[in-house]
Amino acid sequence: MFLHSPSAEIAARRGPFFVVLNAGSGRHNSDEQQALIARTLEQGGRDFEFLLIEDPARIGDVARRAVALAQSRQGVVVAAGGDGTINAVAAAVLPSGCPFGVLPQGTFNYFGRVHGIPQDTAAAARALLGASIAPVQAGQVNGRLFLVNASLGLYPQLLEDREAWKAQLGRSRLVAFVSGIATLLQSRKQLHLQIEAAGQAVTLRTPTLFVGNNHLQLTRVGIAEQQADAVEQGQLAAIVVRPIGTLALFGLLMRGLLGQLGEADNIDSFSFRRLTVTPRGVKRIKVATDGEIAWMRTPLVFDLAPQPLLLLVPAPADRAEVQ
Repeated sequence: MFLHSPSAEIAARRGPFFVVLNAGSGRHNSDEQQALIARTLEQGGRDFEFLLIEDPARIGDVARRAVALAQSRQGVVVAAGGDGTINAVAAAVLPSGCPFGVLPQGTFNYFGRVHGIPQDTAAAARALLGASIAPVQAGQVNGRLFLVNASLGLYPQLLEDREAWKAQLGRSRLVAFVSGIATLLQSRKQLHLQIEAAGQAVTLRTPTLFVGNNHLQLTRVGIAEQQADAVEQGQLAAIVVRPIGTLALFGLLMRGLLGQLGEADNIDSFSFRRLTVTPRGVKRIKVATDGEIAWMRTPLVFDLAPQPLLLLVPAPADRAEVQ
């Protein structure tokens, strides 16, 4: 059982909030959101300061500045944005031991939703005022943090194409769905992987490997309850698609939308604590972590971060129903 420090508890109850706000997340007007957050925190009698992300390439610098302020003033770092923003800020917060708050601003918001954080900005800000600390596990691949999922192969390509579509047509679930269809129509590549877990090694071909760290996302697409529950018991869940054609990939997409992915014959899933993945013939490969794409050197090692994230979760009266 993880015990956080008394200073973290004091910071959570009384410390100032250092809010890292991404102006480009979701469909919100950042000026309106900033004013709404400020008004809510002022009414709650808490000190706060905004640190704005004007350039997405500088998000790490902004997050580290927020952490330095929180450490020096015994405060809380708050990420206001989508899962990608939350991931980047959490990566800076995790080794610091500072409490971490979330104001969801994105399209899917799996991280906030699974922890009962309201999707309405004002409600989420009010929930911070009475929140308490809960240790939350973080996954990592080659040391890079992920809170929701990490993947290689087809799934990162889907994400990359989705962002290109959203840049032209706006952020919505319909745009995400249509872009996914377009990607599947062009997809032909198979990965040749050697994977090793718990002393067992196998070689396989697959269009994609997906590693989940979010019970809600896994259950929504219909992955076996056993694997989804494993995430809540200190493990990660892997999903592997067997080699299939384009038509079968469309079928998997529809099953995922209907919450029936785990029923497909061409899907394998398993849970683990540490997984080593070696793609054949490549020294570097694209990996997606919480929707953000990066090139990584192989082999890839998926495991849990050595310490949990000290997340501020809403009091029972402020919790949103998980949906």
